[in-house]
This record gives sequence, C-alpha cells and structure tokens, in this order.
Amino acid sequence: MKDTLRPGLTHQLIFPITDTKTVPSLYPEAPSFRDMPNVFATGFMVGLFEWSCIELLKGHLDAGEGSLGVHVDFNHVAATPPGLTVTVDAVCTGVEGRRVSFHVRGHDGIDLIGEGNHQRMIVVWDKFTAKVAEKAKLAGATAN
Repeated sequence: MKDTLRPGLTHQLIFPITDTKTVPSLYPEAPSFRDMPNVFATGFMVGLFEWSCIELLKGHLDAGEGSLGVHVDFNHVAATPPGLTVTVDAVCTGVEGRRVSFHVRGHDGIDLIGEGNHQRMIVVWDKFTAKVAEKAKLAGATAN
C-alpha cells in the first residue's frame, strides 16, 4: 500500500434503497426473512458500510492489492423503507501494518440508521487466491 493511506481520510457513498436491499430479499430461501418487514436489511447495511471503506482505500493501494473485511462492529438503529437514499460517511481512523480501521455512519435523510467501527486487511490478491485455491483443493480431498 502507498504511504498516502493514513488516518483522517474520508469517503462518502450515496445509495438509493430499493426493494432488492430489504430484509425479505436478504436470503430469499429463508421463510423467516421473507415474512419480515420490507425495510433496509442489516446485512445489506453492513455490506454498504464495507463498500464505503473499500472506496476510501482506492488510490491508496498498490497494483495487485485489495482489502478484505476482518471485523465489523455496527449498530442498526433506524428502519429505512425503499425509496429513501442512504448516505454513508467513512473515516480512516488507523493504519497498523496491513490492518486499516474505520469509523462509519449512515443516514437516510431522516434518521441516523447506524454506525460503528470496521477493520480491513490489505492483501495481495495473487497470494490470497492461491491460499483459497489450496483450501478448496483440500476440501475436495476430504469430501472424497
């Protein structure tokens, strides 16, 4: 990663909430989710918060690098119906080696919907995908 990655960097992501990002759409296979209210799902909120952090990192990583989420600690405090737009603000709060920390908060134009802390690890994709391929090979061997 580049030395431009440092605490204090910010990124804002704006995302309109549609029916496809509601609780019933989270795991369509699960009747328990399908029966719940049609509001922005916590699982999708976590993904949106991570996405904002990924975008913050762009331009600060070297070629072939990416990041993986390794810790989330978010609260989800207000329901957001489809049709509202969520604004996510991410702030880099720390860089320790390959571990990058963030504070993230989201607002739907009416309420703060959630906030918390997130950590991502900077990885070299070639090394990471090689490890995953090896794990998949081992899993195939143990399944036989």
